[in-house]
Amino acid sequence: MKYIYLLLTLFTLTFIWSIINPKEEFTCFLEIIPAIIGILILTLTFNKFRFSNFTYTLILFHCIILFIGGHYTYAEVPFFDYIKEVFHQSRNNYDKVGHFAQGFVPAMIIRELFIRKKVIANQSFFNFIIICICLAISAAYEWIEWFVSIATGEGGDAFLGTQGYVWDTQSDMLFATIGATVALLLFSKTQDNQLRNII
Repeated sequence: MKYIYLLLTLFTLTFIWSIINPKEEFTCFLEIIPAIIGILILTLTFNKFRFSNFTYTLILFHCIILFIGGHYTYAEVPFFDYIKEVFHQSRNNYDKVGHFAQGFVPAMIIRELFIRKKVIANQSFFNFIIICICLAISAAYEWIEWFVSIATGEGGDAFLGTQGYVWDTQSDMLFATIGATVALLLFSKTQDNQLRNII
């Protein structure tokens, strides 16, 4: 439990930092609300289902990525402006980090749920189904961005964050797919080792 309290402390401190003088208050709200909803769900279900510390740690990292994007907006994260200048990129690519995590972290969450709840009997399709679900989550998020941008006009432009890149939506989903694939290829054994102590 001490480790969980440490993660919660880091979550709270980063959250507080993110809402102090953000670049755009409305964008900050839109970017961090998934993290707030997520922590509420995890808190309400904690006594019924506890994830492994490994998965909780990944969830925290994802939340921190959201908080940074909310504080600065994804198009204006300072370190990625620096990277943009050094490597002569046409845009601030911090949003690609966010979308990579949008595939990476859900893949590990879904994988743990599938294993512990014995959702899929045929292991041959295990990773394929996880990647498909992560891609569906990414596509649904792109729908939300599109809807918010249409509904709020200029207020949603920073949330949409295309920065003039015509293929932004498609590349966002690609990065989420890559993130899910990398997670499954590199960290399945790490997660399995943690799950042996739980199952």
